[in-house]
Amino acid sequence: MDNAPAAAFLAPVFVVYEIAQLVYAERLLGVKQLQAGVDPRGLGPPEPVALLWVVLICAQNAWLLWLLGEGPTRLHAACLLLVSLCGFALRGSCALRWVLMVLTIEGALRLGLMVSLFGAAWRSL
Repeated sequence: MDNAPAAAFLAPVFVVYEIAQLVYAERLLGVKQLQAGVDPRGLGPPEPVALLWVVLICAQNAWLLWLLGEGPTRLHAACLLLVSLCGFALRGSCALRWVLMVLTIEGALRLGLMVSLFGAAWRSL
């Protein structure tokens, strides 16, 4: 990854966001909620949290599209977008009890790809 773009160094910000998203998803859609028979789609997060969540998802996707335009980060960005799209499709088509599993696997894959992206950019300095 010669001459890594400056946008690649935003990866730690999105790594923190991914971790926070996984923790919040576990709280909202966790095993305890599923065992209690509560449908979390009816509860939902408070409006400020939902707004922040949507803004950060849009920012992350804009960041990935920006990285997709840069040569050295194109592969990482394409893989991150592919994982996000596949996860979205799987979450929409699976039963509620499997959504947490899909979210966890998707988040782990995205975290790994972002750490790899940041590591490659750091080594290219």
